[in-house]
Amino acid sequence: MSKRVLVISNMYPSRKNPTYGIFVKNQVEALKKKGLKIDIAVNRDNRGGKVNLLKKYGLWLLKTLSKLPSGRNYDVVHAHYIFPSGLPALLFKKLFGTKLVVTSHGGDLDQMAKKNKWIRKMTGYILKEADHVIVVGEALKEEVIQGFGIAESSVSVINMGVNRNVFAPRPKEATKQELGLSTEDRHILFVGNLIEAKGLRELLVAFQSLNEKSEDLELHIVGSKKSDSYLQELKSSIHSDQKDRVHFHGTKDQATVGKWMAAADLFVLPSHIEGFGLVALEAMSAHTPVVASDVGGLSYLLKDGAGELVHPKDAQSLEEGMAKVLNDASLREARVQRGEQLAQENDEEVMLERIINIYTQ
Repeated sequence: MSKRVLVISNMYPSRKNPTYGIFVKNQVEALKKKGLKIDIAVNRDNRGGKVNLLKKYGLWLLKTLSKLPSGRNYDVVHAHYIFPSGLPALLFKKLFGTKLVVTSHGGDLDQMAKKNKWIRKMTGYILKEADHVIVVGEALKEEVIQGFGIAESSVSVINMGVNRNVFAPRPKEATKQELGLSTEDRHILFVGNLIEAKGLRELLVAFQSLNEKSEDLELHIVGSKKSDSYLQELKSSIHSDQKDRVHFHGTKDQATVGKWMAAADLFVLPSHIEGFGLVALEAMSAHTPVVASDVGGLSYLLKDGAGELVHPKDAQSLEEGMAKVLNDASLREARVQRGEQLAQENDEEVMLERIINIYTQ
């Protein structure tokens, strides 16, 4: 019989924020296609600020509690992000003996658990009570086992997987033309939220310095802004002679992002922290070489020649990494081949089977 699952997540996309927690929604939709019956109790509001926080989390908690009357019907409750999602999820386990699975996506361990002692304590409590802990990267696995004393047998590294139908290689020139990009120029792409932790300041410094030497580069930044002032600050750091070389595109749907990734000559992810770095894998799946910071999950994903790792928060190291990959054809080819291999290993289909196994164990 097919399993009934309740998914609880403090991040989930809405019409207004189509990329907010998109990876959780993608996984839910993919599991439904496999025949699982899934209900969701999710927060779709990405606004910050104390008043908003109280309001959005209050509403989300009510939504979650409204599922309690049918609590007995669930075989599994799956919380995305240990804290806060794990807390209401724990109620179902305590009241109905429901199997509890939690997924850590990185921010919950790297940032949330370090906010204060109480959150760290609750994070540890949820991890100990969970029947199984899924983490999206190797560094997070070490943190859960060593930092919180969870048995290795209860922890699985399963990233969100790459959808190889969406993130597929396409002929570069033709795809550039389709997107209206100049085929004379080389195009560098960043995809992610426009926030400090993604290293966009360093990216703009590195890109402009590099382009003063080569003059045939364009930078494309795809993703949603969290604050107007930060976006303005980024824009004002662009020199007047480079203004037509840097493009902010806002958010795009996944199918379009897939095309951009296939069209780009280089994908850059200069994050300060990163749990797994799924976008880097998506670029590799589209046969585009990657330059990224040597942090968190990226250190593991891009090791052994899969990508170019650079020092975080270091514009010069970033510039050197970008120049190296852009200017060495045989290196690029080797990276693309290794990237294809990793994309096959991390195919969404493989990852979904592993999750279903955890549900049914």
